[in-house]
Amino acid sequence: MQENQNKTKLLLNKVPQVTIFFWIIKVLCTTVGETFADFINLNLGLGLTLTTIIMGAAFFIALFFQFKANKYVPAIYWITVVLISVFGTLVTDNLTDNMGVPLEVSTAVFSVLLGLTFLFWYLSEKTLSIHTIFTKKREVFYWLTILFTFALGTAVGDLFSEQLGFGYLYTGVGVVIIIALVFLAYKYLRLDGVLAFWIAYILTRPLGASLGDYLSQSKVNGGLGLGTTVTSVIFLIAILAIIVFLAISKIDANAKSDIAETNQRNASKKNVLTQTIVVIIIFLTVGIGGYNWRSNNLASHGASEQTTLAGQLNDFVKIENDMLNDVNKNDFASAKKGADNLEHQWDTQEPKLRKIDSTTWTKIDGTIDNVLAAVRSSKPDVNQSKTALTKSLSVLKGANKSTSGASQTTLAGQLNDFVKIENDMLNAVNKNDFASAKKGADNLEHQWDTQEPKLRKIDSTTWTKIDGTIDNVLAAVRSSNPDVKKCKTALNHSLSTINAANK
Repeated sequence: MQENQNKTKLLLNKVPQVTIFFWIIKVLCTTVGETFADFINLNLGLGLTLTTIIMGAAFFIALFFQFKANKYVPAIYWITVVLISVFGTLVTDNLTDNMGVPLEVSTAVFSVLLGLTFLFWYLSEKTLSIHTIFTKKREVFYWLTILFTFALGTAVGDLFSEQLGFGYLYTGVGVVIIIALVFLAYKYLRLDGVLAFWIAYILTRPLGASLGDYLSQSKVNGGLGLGTTVTSVIFLIAILAIIVFLAISKIDANAKSDIAETNQRNASKKNVLTQTIVVIIIFLTVGIGGYNWRSNNLASHGASEQTTLAGQLNDFVKIENDMLNDVNKNDFASAKKGADNLEHQWDTQEPKLRKIDSTTWTKIDGTIDNVLAAVRSSKPDVNQSKTALTKSLSVLKGANKSTSGASQTTLAGQLNDFVKIENDMLNAVNKNDFASAKKGADNLEHQWDTQEPKLRKIDSTTWTKIDGTIDNVLAAVRSSNPDVKKCKTALNHSLSTINAANK
């Protein structure tokens, strides 16, 4: 009789058995969660708030059908996972971009919420195994856990890949290594199966997100340049194909779970508690230690010398001004290229700028998101794009204005434009193109004279030193018979001085 009841429970379990297909489709769903959210938000131009509302409604509709079903149905279950992955991602993105909540705070809050969910789940049901989800209460705990794992994974992934500047590829590789270590611990060190499962489940979120960003981001951003549309379509087709296969084969409904059986045979409650505490300590030590190390490393490179973003945003002002000119000409092909450059430069500078003033960075980041969404829309509107760019430029210039810059004591970060101008001049000289080099000299002189009051007030000694090297550059390039060697020497000397002051 008991055996028949157990078989009935297994058949009515509302989630799939853990097979290789489970993990493949989980990573695919997670990747789609990242790219599809970006596609709707940016490519369709709906914006973060409206995208969240739409995907939230879709998720709760799917969840309704999931709860209504009396057994595991592959199509309903995995559609719900895809939608909760998108919604969970958007929850964290809203906290970060719309509400200005630091990723450190989001990570801590979702970690606590996830921990409390596990605690109440275990106190109520005496198990955290996904192989016994055959009551409504357990299913509520299960989906609440899944939501928090996606939200937490998003916060952790963005914290390390973007804010701390590790990048998508290195973050993804790091997650793969951790998952491999967890598997080895489960296989050879008798790590509890349920504990191993949930660790891996949480980590597949930043893994899938890193994979999605790496595939979809442009090459200049360090990705493969497939775009969010192509990446989302490829992964959605792959998910659909696996769902059809699972529905026909029923392999994930009938397979036995080695993890569940191993857990029942080998793991005592005391042993599992000890393992859980050890795992938490390891992750806290490595995570917090890595965060502090990277933060200190960024600070040591000069990011902490300033308290405002004044003078740090010249490149972004220029990029957006160029984009605004393109939009005014109705040249959205060039505007979209500018959007790619803007996104790349902003992401590259995020660790440094966010370290200086996270509040202002978050404010600017929101306006840049609106710019990207407007310009990259499938049918971009001129007025909407101009409004987004004008607002973003206003915020950028407000943070970049010279009145705030007077509080600085060095020229660090103030000389980017001059470095670029002189590098362009050096390239022109190397090509023996003195017509372009002389135009660069005119621009250099104009920009230097315009910035003199601000720069000289910050550090008159260094300004005077640079001014002398620029005078030599202008004299060499503007000579009636300019000498290549003399020009290169003057430019290299000036660039060396400017770069040293700009660090």
